[in-house]
Order: sequence, then C-alpha cells, then structure tokens
Amino acid sequence: MSTTSYALRDSKTMLRRNLKHAQRYPSMTISIVAMPILMLLLFVYVFGGALGNGIGAGDRGDYTNYVVPGIILMAVTSGAISTAVSVCTDMTEGIINRFRTMAISRASVLTGHVVGNVIQTLISLVLVIGVALAVGFRPNANLVEWIAALGILTLLAFSLSWVSAAMGLGAKTVEAASNAPMPLTFLPFLGSAVVTPESMPAGLRWFAEYQPFTPINETLRGLLLGTEIGNNAWIALAWGIGLSLLGYLWARSAFAKR
Repeated sequence: MSTTSYALRDSKTMLRRNLKHAQRYPSMTISIVAMPILMLLLFVYVFGGALGNGIGAGDRGDYTNYVVPGIILMAVTSGAISTAVSVCTDMTEGIINRFRTMAISRASVLTGHVVGNVIQTLISLVLVIGVALAVGFRPNANLVEWIAALGILTLLAFSLSWVSAAMGLGAKTVEAASNAPMPLTFLPFLGSAVVTPESMPAGLRWFAEYQPFTPINETLRGLLLGTEIGNNAWIALAWGIGLSLLGYLWARSAFAKR
C-alpha cells in the first residue's frame, strides 16, 4: 500500500472518529445551527420592514430574499468554530501525543477534523435553508445553479475549517479556541449580507466592497436569485482557494510546532 493510500485510510478513520464525537456530543452543533436561524428570524421579522425600505429592497418579502444568502454565509462561518474547538480539545487533552506514537499519517489528524466539519456544516445548511424557505425565501435557481452555489459554500466551509484548525492549534484553552474564529462569523455583516455597501459610510463601504465575503455573497445571491454576478464568481473562487491554501499551510506549520 502506497503512502497516499495509508494517508487516505487514516483520514477516513479520523473522519469517522470526529463524526462520532459530533453525534455523541451534539451541543456544539446545535448551538452553531441555532445562531444563524435566530439571526434569520431577527432580520426578517424584526428588522425586515425597516431595512428593506431603507435600502430600497422593497417590502419584507423582498428583503427576505436579499438577506437569506448572507445568513447562509453566516451558517458556514459559524460552523468553523467547531473545528477550532475540536482541534484544541484534542491538543489540550493529550490525545494528539498518543496519535504521534502510533503508525498513522500525521496529516490525517487535521484532515479528519476539517472534512468532518465540512460535512456537519453542509447538514446545518440544509436546516437553515429549510427555515428560510418557511419564512418566505423564494429562490429561482435551477439545478445547475443550486449545484454551483453548493460548490461555492463547500469551498468556503473547507477554507474556513483549515483556518479555524490553525486557530485551534494556536489556542491555549478551549474557551480561547471558541472565541478565536468569532470575527469570521460576523464579517459577512460588514459586507453586503444585510444592507448594500452603498448605504454605508465611505470608509466602511470601501472595506465592505473589498473584503472576501462580499463577492462570495454576491455570487451566491446571483446564483440563487438571478441578480448580476459579474466578476464576483472569479473573485469568490480566488478567495476560497487562497484561504484554503493559507489555512492549510498555517495549520500544518502550527501542528508541527506543537
């Protein structure tokens, strides 16, 4: 059996381990799913009318279509928190030291965490989209556009999971690990998630237009609702690939030092 085959086999084992942990201790998964759903209900039923009129998005129903892609992105960013927590838990409890004494691929330890988180995030997205449809979200995407949107979200979940894994490796406690990815959770709100960048002050508008989540959000909105995408799709892909590479190299370096 080749080295690659051993790495794949060990990664599958670590993936199965992390999915079993998530099944036996679902509190983290439930809290991560609950937050974007609560934010969705808040922005639709509390702020929807005012914000919709304020940015010219129309009534509450039109604003629901506008804000849901941003809430979907928030669900992906929220899911990254569990990667940091699970990686830090393994590091602080000493199980990583035991893994290092075993004849397993070292890369499989982090790969299991990352792929496991991506799977959990995709499951949570199904729940969030289901609630969004129940409160009035009306996408007009065809099958190909839904697949493309799923691909963008999967790439984002994968990239943020690697970044969060690196944060978890650098954290000294589980509490610190749970707080480290929190800025990622709210970064979509400083883009085009809930209001248009044109409605923001000049400095914040510049940041909103050039931060990574705005082109990702506009690509997702265009795929699901048929709005103009322009170059946002290519920019979103570039951000996703770049963040994946950055997160992977950062996590690999942090893991080698621990």
